[in-house]
Amino acid sequence: QLQASGGGLVQAGGSLRLSCAASQPILSNYVMGWFRQAPGKEREFVAGIRWRDGRANYRDSVKGRFTISRDVARNTVDLQMNSMNSEDTAVYYCAVQRNARMRSIQSFQSVSLYEYWGQGTLVTVSS
Repeated sequence: QLQASGGGLVQAGGSLRLSCAASQPILSNYVMGWFRQAPGKEREFVAGIRWRDGRANYRDSVKGRFTISRDVARNTVDLQMNSMNSEDTAVYYCAVQRNARMRSIQSFQSVSLYEYWGQGTLVTVSS
């Protein structure tokens, strides 16, 4: 089970930090991802991280603004979001790929490879 938290209302240019906690140990061959879905739009990849080495991948629109990180001791994955704008408004979901040891970094972006999803947390950026 994945539990996402940290969403809320933030002004444009501001920051938020999301956190995703897993109820069971995250194993070294897992990939953890953050996705988002804005009203009327499809769910889209935001960032992903490989648990065993921390290698990360981001969608182009958040590069340099968002940072995904993992905390092995706490069994959590965080998404630090800076310089936010109205296009970041969405429900944010965390998800997990298992058995991802041999997958490429580009595969982090594939929605279909994620097997379990959290319940989502709403992020609203006001202009």
